[in-house]
Amino acid sequence: MYTYKYPHPAVTTDCVIFGFDGMRLQVLLVERGLEPCKGKWAFPGGFVKIDESCEDGALRELEEETGLTGAYIEQFHTFSAPDRDPRERVITVAYYALVRIQDVKAGDDAAKAEWFALDDVPQLAFDHEKILRMALKRLRERIHFEPIGFELLPEKFTIRQLQNLYEAILDVRFDRSNFTKKMLHFNILTQLEETVWPTPKREAKLYSFNKESYNELKQKGFRLEF
Repeated sequence: MYTYKYPHPAVTTDCVIFGFDGMRLQVLLVERGLEPCKGKWAFPGGFVKIDESCEDGALRELEEETGLTGAYIEQFHTFSAPDRDPRERVITVAYYALVRIQDVKAGDDAAKAEWFALDDVPQLAFDHEKILRMALKRLRERIHFEPIGFELLPEKFTIRQLQNLYEAILDVRFDRSNFTKKMLHFNILTQLEETVWPTPKREAKLYSFNKESYNELKQKGFRLEF
């Protein structure tokens, strides 16, 4: 069973895991302990088992290497250059996920799992630099149509935290007053009765994401423009 007369490629999965530290977008990497590319950093991933789907394989590798369970992952591209892996002909199915950094714990294979800011990403193994560029491109496209950025924030957040997140993802700078007016105008935020003090002299209101309101707007063809 599962043997064929003709040569065929192996299949792996790789997961680009994004997090946010309050100021900068981060990506989770694992240091490779074996050849090829021993000592280089790579995305969590590995070979798909014969009896599992690509998504199941990606979730399994993610748990084994980072301790992350129950993550929502989304497939964004398949990388199939014939020479992308020196071991054999390997096709990788790439996924990305947005998680809160504090939710990631060390897994059984995660002694070398670390978060890196995008500006500090080291040289990556295989074609993972290309995979990262593609994941960022998809993330920046999707943020206009889906409220994906909110998955990186605490359940309660300030407008400033939200602005920092969108600036980090889109690599732009917004006028604070205009950003606040725009986000409140969309009516996708619920103002809470709680406040925080980011500095001893400044009090900030807390908000939560109103998913029901967002879904209603989306049905009307809503697009988040900046």
